[in-house]
Amino acid sequence: MGKILESIQNTVIAGFVLVIVVIAIMTKGFADIEFEQVFFARYIHVLSGVMWIGLLWYFNFVQIPTMPSIPDEQKPAIGKHIAPAALWWFRWGAMFTLLSGLWLASAKGYIVDALTLAESSRAIGMGMWMAVIMWFNVWFVIWPNQKIALGIVEADAAAKPGAARKAMLFSRTNTLLSIPMLYCMVSGQNTGAGWLWV
Repeated sequence: MGKILESIQNTVIAGFVLVIVVIAIMTKGFADIEFEQVFFARYIHVLSGVMWIGLLWYFNFVQIPTMPSIPDEQKPAIGKHIAPAALWWFRWGAMFTLLSGLWLASAKGYIVDALTLAESSRAIGMGMWMAVIMWFNVWFVIWPNQKIALGIVEADAAAKPGAARKAMLFSRTNTLLSIPMLYCMVSGQNTGAGWLWV
C-alpha cells in the first residue's frame, strides 16, 4: 500500500481502478451508450471542477492571505516551485471543466437553451456563462499576469507588482463568481425548472 500512496501518479491510478470496482459492484455495467457518454462527461466535469475550484479557493483562502506572514527568504520557494505547479493544475482544471461541461450540455441536449438562457435551462445557463467568464479570466488574465509576477517570462521588475495585483484581483473575481456559479450548476441539475424554490 505504501508504494501506491507514496506516488501521486500511483494514487490517482489506484483511485480510477477503485472507481471501476465500485461501478462493477453497483451496476451490471452500463447498457445504454447515451447514458455512458452523459455519465462520463458529468464525471469528468465534476473531477475537473473540483480541481479548478479547489485550487482557486486554495489560492484565495490560503496562499494569498498567508504570503505577507511568510519570511522573505522563504517566499522564493513558493514563487519558483509551488505556485507554478499549482497554476498548471489550476488552468488545466479550468480547461477540462469548461470542455467537459460543454460536452455534457451537448450530450444532454440543452446546450443551446443554456447558452441562450432559455427559461427551461436558465439556471444552468447562468452558471455556464459565469464559468466561461471565469475560464477566460484564468487563461487570458490570471495566467499571463502570474507569468510576469513569478518571473516565468522576461519582464521589467517594476511590472511584477502590478501584474501580481491584477492576477489577484481577477482571481478574487473568480472566487466571487464561483459562489453563484456553483449554486446555478447544482440547482440547474437538481430541479426541473432550475430554481430551488420552484
